[in-house]
Amino acid sequence: MMNVFCKTLLASALATATLASAHAAEPLTVYGKLNVTAQSNDVDGDATTTIQSNASRFGVKGAFELSSSLEAFYTVEYEVDTGDAAKENFLARNQFVGLKGNFGAFSVGRNDTMLKQSQGKVDQFNDLSGDLKHLFKGENRIEQTATYMTPSFSGFKVGVTYAAEGASSQYGQDGFSVAAMYGDAKLKKSPIFASIAYDSDVKGYEVVRATVQGKIAGLKIGGMYQQQEETYKKDGTAVVGADSKTGYLVSAAYTIDAVVLKAQYQDMEDKGDSWSVGGDYKLGKPTKLFAFYTNRDFEGVDTTDKFFGLGLEHKF
Repeated sequence: MMNVFCKTLLASALATATLASAHAAEPLTVYGKLNVTAQSNDVDGDATTTIQSNASRFGVKGAFELSSSLEAFYTVEYEVDTGDAAKENFLARNQFVGLKGNFGAFSVGRNDTMLKQSQGKVDQFNDLSGDLKHLFKGENRIEQTATYMTPSFSGFKVGVTYAAEGASSQYGQDGFSVAAMYGDAKLKKSPIFASIAYDSDVKGYEVVRATVQGKIAGLKIGGMYQQQEETYKKDGTAVVGADSKTGYLVSAAYTIDAVVLKAQYQDMEDKGDSWSVGGDYKLGKPTKLFAFYTNRDFEGVDTTDKFFGLGLEHKF
């Protein structure tokens, strides 16, 4: 049933995009990417070979001018897991609707929290085995949220996410995620991006995160500092007297023509550390070949987890 629905969604989206382009009534963008790697994964001393999908996705998004000062916008996005045994392999990602104007932007639905958004592009191995989410809390996409983002004031923006207690991932608690950001996360409009963010009872944790990334010629250097403390268990029980844990991340990327060389190190107190190296080779604007190696150690575990992958990504 789900597979039929997803095929219908895809066909409808493509048809709508064609009509929208032809009549210019309501611009709609069909977008996505396929990121697939051939990997050797050595976890807990058990090595396996996989052909796996890394947050491949398909989505539609658009906006409609309601008046000279008000615009409606929306996004409906799904993850496509090409390596899943099930044929019904669509998983929900960001799915929201909102209004935008001189007041800023307000949206409701399933969305990344402001703390998650505040990381910008500092994670050089995002969606891969070296993704910072394996050691840091706060990489949350909550299913029942309301988000407000201020207009940009000389490069500064502030956003807040409310996560409703009715969301199952909220463990019966209201949560808030706030972030203040400066600059362009892609480092195209500004040479620096910086942010500070705070989660209160979001998915059972209180998190403070500070991120900075800068660009000089072909070199990008970034860093992140994080404190995290558990506040609620999955059953809704409050955690009393939990210790706050501190971690940090440093990353770098250097572009030489069509090649991007990457390196990253991450550490979280009482949890473990991880380092990754890799490189991308652009075949064209939407397509790249890439390779990476990640080495991760967890506290109290004798074995080291090792991941080596060769992949191909195409965006559309």
